[in-house]
Amino acid sequence: MTAGELEMPSGPFQAALASLENADLRPEVTIEGAPAPSRLAPFSVAITAEVEVEGEELATGRFVVLHDPAGQDEWAGTFRLVTLARAPLEPDIAGDPLFAEVGWAWLTEALTAHGASYIAASGTVTRVASESFGGLADRPPAAEVEIRASWTPANEQLGAHLSAWGDLLCTVAGLPPASPDVAVLPPRR
Repeated sequence: MTAGELEMPSGPFQAALASLENADLRPEVTIEGAPAPSRLAPFSVAITAEVEVEGEELATGRFVVLHDPAGQDEWAGTFRLVTLARAPLEPDIAGDPLFAEVGWAWLTEALTAHGASYIAASGTVTRVASESFGGLADRPPAAEVEIRASWTPANEQLGAHLSAWGDLLCTVAGLPPASPDVAVLPPRR
């Protein structure tokens, strides 16, 4: 992972990047570095992820760390985390009027469960349902959920935030919660 700019990253940004190594991700989550946005902050790094079970991709996402040593008023701090989690959804669930609130709760509960302190959270939960007609009428109905969120971490220890985001990806993928006391079985197909 490299900084979004060519200048040397600040000490706090280097510490934040190092703290990502402490993330505890489930085995179904694979991450890799990705090109980071370079115009949003002087320093940035991006990670993409996939949740895969038995060769089937169940969810994808992106986790971006932005750092501006001078801070930004909208962030209420010098760091901002910007995330995306996307997965297919059962069409009947997409129509549930409470689904958006539940989707947002998945994020905030994951952050709390990992002790990832934050402020100034904002985001959207988007549900898209599709039905095909005419020459495409033989396609079954489909739906997708997309959770876009950003928040300011309380400090540059970001491993817990990455762990929480990994759990969010597993939740939108439909995987049961992981517990050290419970063996996780693969989903039924």
